[in-house]
Amino acid sequence: MMKSISALAIALAGVAGLSGQAQAQKVWKHGMVEAKSDAGFVFMAEKGGFAEKNGIKLESMQFKGDAIALKALIAGEIDSYEGSPGAPMVAFSRGADVRLVGCYWPGLTYAIFSKADVKSITELKGKTFGISSPGALPDLFARAVLEKNNIDGKDVQYAAMGSDTDRFRAVMAGVIQAAASSSEFTPMTEKMGLKVLVHAHDVTPDYIRFCTYMSSKTISSRPDDAAKFLASSIQAYRHALKNRDQVVKLTREMTGAKEDDLRAEYVFDEVAKLNAVDSEMTIDRRKLDWMRDLFIKTETLQVPIQLDKFIDGGVREKALAIAGPKG
Repeated sequence: MMKSISALAIALAGVAGLSGQAQAQKVWKHGMVEAKSDAGFVFMAEKGGFAEKNGIKLESMQFKGDAIALKALIAGEIDSYEGSPGAPMVAFSRGADVRLVGCYWPGLTYAIFSKADVKSITELKGKTFGISSPGALPDLFARAVLEKNNIDGKDVQYAAMGSDTDRFRAVMAGVIQAAASSSEFTPMTEKMGLKVLVHAHDVTPDYIRFCTYMSSKTISSRPDDAAKFLASSIQAYRHALKNRDQVVKLTREMTGAKEDDLRAEYVFDEVAKLNAVDSEMTIDRRKLDWMRDLFIKTETLQVPIQLDKFIDGGVREKALAIAGPKG
């Protein structure tokens, strides 16, 4: 009888242990724009094992544009997502439950591509501009560049054309005259008869590319998981910035790029040159102020928003404590 009880106790302990392990691995659904040549940075938290080490089962979900990922966050389909601050600011101004918790890509590695014979932005008046979707990063960046050159956004036509690759090819084919896309295509321009008309770093240095967002409901209901997820991201970016070969390899795995496709190397080197990635996910209020004012000027944002309410810095503070000191 004693042997039976002991066997049962051991079995129950084993079940409890399995249950504890399953409980420890909390699922966290994170949204991002579909994989491209920066994928080695974007997916490192999941694929590099950093989330798993912090007890988070990270599930990455890819979207055609960051504005679509925002809709998924608002609908409660994902726990967080990363994208440019424009669309979240607009959504927040309309009462949406979205909070900025950290920014890891404070520099915009983006460009306006056009045919080689286009000499300046002013030549694009009356022409067709390729974007992903209204309110997404390519759209808002295009409007920022036009505003910088004193061109009314209404003086060009906008065409929603999916991914960065889709837009770049559309310019090459002459379907559209210009497109806002990731600067990763720069090494291909000469061969394709195109050019970088302007680079974001030169014309909009304060434009933030990627911040991470959560709902206040998720932050309050899952505070530990939110902090662990962000800590995993911080650790992943720290690691990525020191390991070029691993970043390039992961990028190729996620995008299916061939060995002679040098865009992954170009992106990493550009990030290093411009200090475009901030592993500590600093929330730069000055840049966010500039972006808010820009969106008001371009009528993207109809009313000013209170950044103190839009930003939740508490998640990042907890995450930094979990991540430990920067090595």
